[in-house]
Amino acid sequence: MTGVTVCCGSVSSIKALWETRIKKTKDELKKDKEQKDKRAVGRLTGAWEDRIILAKLKEKVVTEEGRTLPPALVQLSELQEWQLHRVGLQRIPRFISSFQSLIVLDLSRNSVTDIPKEIGKLTRLRELLLSYNRVSDVPEELGFCENLEKLELAKNQDLDELPPQLSNLKKLYHLDLSMNQFTNIPECVVKLPSLEWLDMGSNRLENLPDDIHRMEKLHTLWLPRNELEYLPDNISLMKSLDTLVLSKNRLRDIPPLMEGMSNLRFVNFRDNPLTYDITLPDLKEVVDEEEDNREMFGREFMHFYIQEARKRGYAVLNMYCVQTC
Repeated sequence: MTGVTVCCGSVSSIKALWETRIKKTKDELKKDKEQKDKRAVGRLTGAWEDRIILAKLKEKVVTEEGRTLPPALVQLSELQEWQLHRVGLQRIPRFISSFQSLIVLDLSRNSVTDIPKEIGKLTRLRELLLSYNRVSDVPEELGFCENLEKLELAKNQDLDELPPQLSNLKKLYHLDLSMNQFTNIPECVVKLPSLEWLDMGSNRLENLPDDIHRMEKLHTLWLPRNELEYLPDNISLMKSLDTLVLSKNRLRDIPPLMEGMSNLRFVNFRDNPLTYDITLPDLKEVVDEEEDNREMFGREFMHFYIQEARKRGYAVLNMYCVQTC
């Protein structure tokens, strides 16, 4: 008979060893979690401290050949967002280039007169909001902000052109140039490959570029309060366009080719001296004034105007033939 010897001492030792390892692992995990929690709290606290300090900076705009920000701001170089409104800021300091982590720079409603070329160092910047200032010139270095997605320069009074280098902003999808002095849509804007939303209302636009259809992704185009007298036929090739506002211009006619713009959902021709006075038939019962405005100056109006223009043009042609034949 063969005996089997069980080494109880060895089993106990192994069990104790594993229990020790398990406890150690649990302790390490607990310690790691505590450290992560502390870091998270630290980041949150740091973020709030930065916001508090930034809020206090609003009260410390200093005068150095114009109201600007104190150099002490460089101590917050890890800031990701600036929002300084209505503080009378006149100059963006050149040390703006120190803020490599900046994602949002919102200085709307101040008195900023120019944008320093150092802005081009902010390669992580996604939003630059400078509406309601006094900017008259945009530096070509802004074209280096390769991650810029949103640019707002509305109501800067004397702004009437943009540098060609802005066509390098491959990710820009939102552009507001309203209430300025542009007489045409800049070529660099037409070349922006990702542009989806463009507002150039309340400028002095006299015409639209013939190659406007190159803005293939544009779905919203605001052009009210300009001096447009006609629309190029190629506007009908803008397949993504679904909102087109043309109120208060000098348009005499609507291009017949626009009738084929099946994606166009809202269009407004209100307050234009169109050649024909068109009244829509009672296609459906209108429930409120807002819907009535949309009906009278929207897609239905556009289609009915084009159809009526064709009828009248045909009648005039027939009359001319009768008189001359």
